[in-house]
Amino acid sequence: MPANLTPQYYEAERNYKNASSPQEKLDALRFMLAEIPKHKGTEKLQGDIKKKIAKTKSELQKASKHGPKAHSFHVKKEGAGQVALVGAPNVGKSSLVCALTHATPEVADYPFTTRQPCPGMMTYENIQIQLVDLPPVSAEYMEYWVPNVIRNADLLALIVDLSSSDPLEQLESTKELLESKKMKLVEEVPEELETFSIAHKKTLIFCNKFDLNSEMFDLMTEMIDDEFKIYPASAKSEVLLNQVRNTIFETLQIVRVYSKPPGKQVDHNEPFILCEGSTLSELATLVHREVANKLKFARVWGTSKYDGQRVNRDYELMDGDIIELHM
Repeated sequence: MPANLTPQYYEAERNYKNASSPQEKLDALRFMLAEIPKHKGTEKLQGDIKKKIAKTKSELQKASKHGPKAHSFHVKKEGAGQVALVGAPNVGKSSLVCALTHATPEVADYPFTTRQPCPGMMTYENIQIQLVDLPPVSAEYMEYWVPNVIRNADLLALIVDLSSSDPLEQLESTKELLESKKMKLVEEVPEELETFSIAHKKTLIFCNKFDLNSEMFDLMTEMIDDEFKIYPASAKSEVLLNQVRNTIFETLQIVRVYSKPPGKQVDHNEPFILCEGSTLSELATLVHREVANKLKFARVWGTSKYDGQRVNRDYELMDGDIIELHM
């Protein structure tokens, strides 16, 4: 039986052969496995790819055990989502992370202060969102592992400095540097990607130090193209910090859902976190596999339905829904 492999598969195969790091190999192999048609004619090829994936994972694990490269390829995700903060030297990323989280990255007026990833947890209402402060992105120097951390993040926050001599040029230079690392910054990731070799990263652009030069923000708003909307930010303004929190939460496109046992009160302190568009069936699976198998129906309390309305497995969950599962 012919394999009928897709052009995307062959492109991923070329990327695998040309990969310069174990992580790049692993990314390519995973895409190859996802693209390969699943039938008897490809069973041997699927098996070979799975063996290569296992071998590459082993290489990554060995690399993580040897000293300073332990953080080189991966920052463990925690909370409701992971946001990577990137920007040129001295744009104020570390100051923002300090103001938004309890993390304590080194903050100084000289460039390249941050040399390692510094994760911190940002509180948004009753959930935590992980922010990762990264070393600067610069044509002068960029840590070799930074692109891999960015690719793994759920969301990219690109920070520019309104007090700099040319923040618009700073923005374009940062975008170009990331594009040279095969990352395209977008407001929305397309549902269908034409190529595997380019990572499409959902991106927010924050104009930091708004308190020092608000006029420049207005000028940038007029000059920037329609590709992105820009947002003001300042580590010294609680109003703007709250706007940053809200913007990040809304852009992550997640919903908080609360599971209520029949006849009992709901606990609003520990919501289940799901992607927008998730269904009742997916929530049941998240609660427990047995619950998903035995689920008959549920009742929902929320803004989209009247209180206690009965819903089926295909019901699309909304942020703040209270769900009572019945088996």
